[in-house]
Amino acid sequence: MALDPALITKTYEAIKSATMRTPTVHAARLSLQLGFDLYLKLENLQHTNAFKARGALAKLLTLSDAERAAGVIACSAGNHAQGVAYHASRLGIPAVIVMPEGTPFNKVKRTKDFGADVVLHGKGFDASVQFTLDLAAEKGMTFVHPFDDPVVAAGQGSVALEMLEQQPDLDVIVVPIGGGGLIAGMAVAAKSVNPDVQVIGAQAANFDAVKAQFDAVGTNFGGATLAEGIAVREPAPANLDIIKRYVDRVETATESEIEAAVFDLLSQEKIVAEGAAGAGLAVIEKHAADFAGKKVGLVVCGGNIDSRLLSTLILRGLVRDGRITRLTFEIDDTPGQLSDISRIIGAAGANVIEVIHQRMMQSVSLKQAELEIVIEARDRQHVTEVVSELRGAGFQVRTDSDLA
Repeated sequence: MALDPALITKTYEAIKSATMRTPTVHAARLSLQLGFDLYLKLENLQHTNAFKARGALAKLLTLSDAERAAGVIACSAGNHAQGVAYHASRLGIPAVIVMPEGTPFNKVKRTKDFGADVVLHGKGFDASVQFTLDLAAEKGMTFVHPFDDPVVAAGQGSVALEMLEQQPDLDVIVVPIGGGGLIAGMAVAAKSVNPDVQVIGAQAANFDAVKAQFDAVGTNFGGATLAEGIAVREPAPANLDIIKRYVDRVETATESEIEAAVFDLLSQEKIVAEGAAGAGLAVIEKHAADFAGKKVGLVVCGGNIDSRLLSTLILRGLVRDGRITRLTFEIDDTPGQLSDISRIIGAAGANVIEVIHQRMMQSVSLKQAELEIVIEARDRQHVTEVVSELRGAGFQVRTDSDLA
């Protein structure tokens, strides 16, 4: 079965009644920041908070009665797992999901909540695939691949059909890439609607297998990534062939760029996105000059980010923006010093978050103490004003930027 516009259109008609037609919204704040119009396709609003539900349902709808009765099995780090589990449960199909060890807890729990049996095995998707295939053969279940299947990729391609119905004049569509199913389906669909639209892939620099193939260069695999949903070492050969034919280029983003982009989506547009979507925005931000005067669409492919990870990411983002900073003092070890410092900080309109008063493990003289105070301010300029007030009152204070 070939992944072509006809298959994508047929598949979309089959799944549209049971999937959400997610909005494509204008990102007003990010557009101002970037200097061009950016539109976000909010696939994080799907029933399972990710686009994967489309391809999963598409595959399930092709099963025979006997295959439905025997059940399905899938291997996924989370979003495909939830898509298969959700629609299998809805259709009354037994489902087993193999998830790599270390998969974020929220993704494991949600997959179980949708009614699937979860088996944890392997250190990543690639390490879990063969185990899943063996288990499928043992149990007589149908293996639903997350990306190496033309029907699954056709389901994902429906995202592009909706985007170009909602915003027909998009010049560029940026799509995160893991195994290549989403961008393969979207590229075929998008080019069939508008041959002139650019389709650009986005990958984590630590898992750049598709870019390496696309540009015929060496591959980089650099350990963990925030974009674990696209951390695939071996993309599907069929998808690679389509990507080389239909995709204009593939770019990568570093971990720090991805982290900053996820924070930007949250702080600027109030959108919770996972690292894969962050990779897409990071590529857009990194190559903003290329998009001047164009209308750019980004697939916010999923929002299933671990809550603890998100809380840390937010705090780190506030630190990067200068809204949270650490002040280090050398003070006389006498009563009233901390009280005076707190009063000045409060009078300047900042808030004290944390205080560390160190007497023993320090390099200052015996009759002095080292004091660290973490404050929340409006921005970097506000921090400068607070520090100026403290120094004006006679306190010796250093900021993190002074120590850098």
